[in-house]
Amino acid sequence: MDIFKTWLVETPIAHRGLHDKNTPENSLEAFSRAIEKGFAIELDVQLIADDTVVVFHDDSLARMTENDGYIRFLHKDDLKVLKLKNSKEGIPTFEEVLKFVDGKVPLLIEIKNKYKVGKLEQLVIDALKNYKGEYAVQSFNPFSLNYFKKHAPNILRGQLAGFFKGEKMSPYKKFFLKRMWFNKKTSQPNFISYDLKNLPNRFVKKYKDLPLLAWTVRSKEEYMKIVKYCDNIIFENFDPEI
Repeated sequence: MDIFKTWLVETPIAHRGLHDKNTPENSLEAFSRAIEKGFAIELDVQLIADDTVVVFHDDSLARMTENDGYIRFLHKDDLKVLKLKNSKEGIPTFEEVLKFVDGKVPLLIEIKNKYKVGKLEQLVIDALKNYKGEYAVQSFNPFSLNYFKKHAPNILRGQLAGFFKGEKMSPYKKFFLKRMWFNKKTSQPNFISYDLKNLPNRFVKKYKDLPLLAWTVRSKEEYMKIVKYCDNIIFENFDPEI
């Protein structure tokens, strides 16, 4: 497969769907709006207490639901009573999103796993087995990507990276993730997703043979600055016009 001729470089990717102040991120409504525009969809998946895979970005519920607590302690029944901020939208399960999108546009699935690798990754693989649409996975965690390499090598996988300035992260992690130290032996990615604020840099130049996605582009001005350094963008808050 020539990955440079796939949707990963040809179709702009809507960050957590096409969301705004009235349409919450990672909601079915945000995904519906992206589908209407023909954009690919980036979304986040993680596990909750009963091993349901949900589509939600944060560890905490506070920002997106104005409730206390953490997403990982919820059960599937709890999702019925929680509403995403400023809307009637709920937190969708990954299964619900797959049924809703139904192959209409490609999906870029971010695997959010800070814990033991295996369970979340396998549940995502199982959910995608009969899915007819186009998709790829990406993660900051190279060991999560290594699981996909071993157990589902047919799924395109991308290494997320950046300089992580201001992030609460150990200097050790920042050093290795910034340099994508684990690419060659662990994650062996098919593409790179790098923080636009840190492009261009010498670390991504080592991987000229891999498509480079820039995240998160939030204006046409940012897009015009970054477009010459990347093959595609993950965007929000503006319309890049296909």
